Amino acid sequence: MQAMLRLFRLRKTTLLFVLRDQTKTPFERLELSLSGDIEKIWAEIPKPDAYKGTPLGDFFKVEITALPSYEFEEDKFKVKVDRLRQRFFHSISPGGLAGDRRDAQPASGFAFRAEQIWKTIKENKDLDLPAMEVMVATFRCDQIAKETLSRLSSDKTWLALRQDVQARKAPKFKKSIKSILEKTLSQYDMEAIHFKESVRDDKRKELETEALQVLYPAYAAMLRHLRSRALKFFKTRLIKKVKRASRVGFEASIDSTVQYAMDKFEKESRDVSISKVWDASAAKENLFSEIETTKYKAKNQIL
Repeated sequence: MQAMLRLFRLRKTTLLFVLRDQTKTPFERLELSLSGDIEKIWAEIPKPDAYKGTPLGDFFKVEITALPSYEFEEDKFKVKVDRLRQRFFHSISPGGLAGDRRDAQPASGFAFRAEQIWKTIKENKDLDLPAMEVMVATFRCDQIAKETLSRLSSDKTWLALRQDVQARKAPKFKKSIKSILEKTLSQYDMEAIHFKESVRDDKRKELETEALQVLYPAYAAMLRHLRSRALKFFKTRLIKKVKRASRVGFEASIDSTVQYAMDKFEKESRDVSISKVWDASAAKENLFSEIETTKYKAKNQIL
């Protein structure tokens, strides 16, 4: 704000306040009340020393207008809205919102005017352009990341995979879910490519972490299927051992089967994971507990 006051103080900006559905309260009273509030806000804004105490009118042209009630005076409302619209359409013509400006530029002169403004900004060290670059990059990359994550949550391929894996051990699970994650990150990369690299990369890492959290329930469902399969495998092997079991060597044999089943589950859980942050330890503990319970019952039968 301070830099803008110092660099571009000669040009006034029109502040237009439009009051909807004017009531019986006289417009003059509404205008006076709103003007007072605007002046208070202006007085509280920090300003460079040279401009402290400067009236709002030195920098801004304040206009206040009111529209009739659309519900009770629809025709009058439409007429006044149309007049207001024309002031925007023909903004630099007499009577337009910027009709009093002497420095208004036609569209054909915009490029040159923009170059001159940018030159003024670059030559002013107080503006700290690198900091502005970081600020803009942070805001936009954060916004892009949120939009990308929102699209992931409603992505049809992801929703189909999530539903499929609830019912069964989905084939090619790792390939499918990895493709979904890569697509999400690729969308972010395409939209954020022109922003500051360090900021862009930091936000990408945050997005990846959040995307993995969104996708994790599908991995958890896969772990349930793998756990169920490992337990079934153990029970099948155990039944065979019990049928031909003898007291001698039975416990060592069954412990070997336990270890084989646990190793099998651990390998398969790694094979379907796409991230080190995806933790299968809870599922592994549950499987071990179920196997130990089954093992204990079998030992009691034999020993």
